[in-house]
Amino acid sequence: MSQITMASRAPGSGAVSPAAWVALGLALIGALGLGFGQSSRIAALFVVGGAFGLVLYHAAFGFTSAWRNFIRDGRGRGLRAQMVMLAIVVALFFPALAAGSLFGQEVSGFVSPVGTSVLVGAFIFGIGMQLGGGCASGTLYTAGGGNARMLITLAFFIIGSLLATIHFDWWMALPAFEPVSVVESVGAPLGIVLSFAVFAAIAAVTILVEKRRHGRLEQADAPKRHGLARFARGPWPLVAGAIALALLNFVTLALAGRPWGITSAFALWGAKLSELGGIDPSAWFYWQQPGNAAALSSSIFADITSVMNIGIILGALLAAALAGRLAPNFAIPLRSILAAAIGGLMLGYGARIAFGCNIGAYFGGIASGSLHGWLWLVAAYAGSVLGVRLRPFFFVGERPHVTKDA
Repeated sequence: MSQITMASRAPGSGAVSPAAWVALGLALIGALGLGFGQSSRIAALFVVGGAFGLVLYHAAFGFTSAWRNFIRDGRGRGLRAQMVMLAIVVALFFPALAAGSLFGQEVSGFVSPVGTSVLVGAFIFGIGMQLGGGCASGTLYTAGGGNARMLITLAFFIIGSLLATIHFDWWMALPAFEPVSVVESVGAPLGIVLSFAVFAAIAAVTILVEKRRHGRLEQADAPKRHGLARFARGPWPLVAGAIALALLNFVTLALAGRPWGITSAFALWGAKLSELGGIDPSAWFYWQQPGNAAALSSSIFADITSVMNIGIILGALLAAALAGRLAPNFAIPLRSILAAAIGGLMLGYGARIAFGCNIGAYFGGIASGSLHGWLWLVAAYAGSVLGVRLRPFFFVGERPHVTKDA
């Protein structure tokens, strides 16, 4: 039975499609294999990754589309959901980071230098988001959900990540300030208050802009499903997705000892593939750093980020199958393919030199109280503004300034 047939039957019949059973089976095999082959902690993080994928898909929680809708159309619902997510995660993370442990697990945040590489890398990433059609999390969950074009973006994301590791030492030599943690500088309570004030200010700006351009705030469509059916098949409200992502990131902190990340795994996958092609990346500065060297010499199934990424893909696959929307379309226009390739390269390269992506640097950085997370937000948003203006060249019929949501 084809995927298209399975997709058409699932919503109407209420039956679980074969694709959903396949996804569940793969998830079970993966969890058991990791539990016996690695550790129960790795297996648990694989399951958390699956939960991330399901939430991202069912809530259609996109960073790229949220920013594009505000830049192009003045619609801020997605950005306000991000502020809710950040407020919750900051309230959860700051006390734990200040204490240094969570449920007996030593924890630390993503706190990185504030410098040129973050500014340039995030700006490049912002352009890549809009051309590639997704951020780091968006690329994974849409690819897992059956979007064939995003497989192209993912492939070039990996290539771009690997290329950045070749030049990593040059970028690290550029001017930068030492890492700054709000939690360490002013303490968790004041840090939370200050962060909340910024989140509220950003949300207020989106409300003012949206009301000025449209007269009223955009309302979510009435749900077609309710109760358990909506939970299993979606779609979920954006705010529900924001809350779930914040809570899952906190679970990740408790299990992994650090926030959720995505793109370091792409660099690792690229390096592993280059080894298969006869190239030895171990001599490059990036891969001589202790943590990266250990990851390169080990199995990807021992790498927490890789395992969680695989979980995200399977979780999104399950969500798409449950929603009856797993129907890949391989008829992709040439310009769209070109945008996916260029965007993917920019996403991968930008994320590595900026110490992370929309998850590791923006979500995880701000959750960690790191100033580099805020610099990343500003630079990536600026890059997205340019990326939105470039999109009409690649996507026929799209205009940089319209009033209708994409």
